Amino acid sequence: MPCLLLLVVLLFPRITLVLMWLFSTYLQRAFHGELLLPILGFFFLPLTTIVYAWELNSGMPTSGINLLWLLIAVIIDLGGLGGGAHRQSRRN
Repeated sequence: MPCLLLLVVLLFPRITLVLMWLFSTYLQRAFHGELLLPILGFFFLPLTTIVYAWELNSGMPTSGINLLWLLIAVIIDLGGLGGGAHRQSRRN
């Protein structure tokens, strides 16, 4: 079951964020009830937003191996954004 959950989070991070926002207080606790950062995270870095919320809700410091997980999430998110621009430039 945890592997299936991880697969859903990696394949559909925006849907996961919406479900987390609607059915739990996970994001509200991580971002202290603020609305702007989760919305920006939804549009620009959804996986990074999920990993950051996981780290804060688990009480883990954002350093060491946890910082590595956060950087991997940023790289995955930015890779998805940059890949579309690269494919678009190859068409022309």
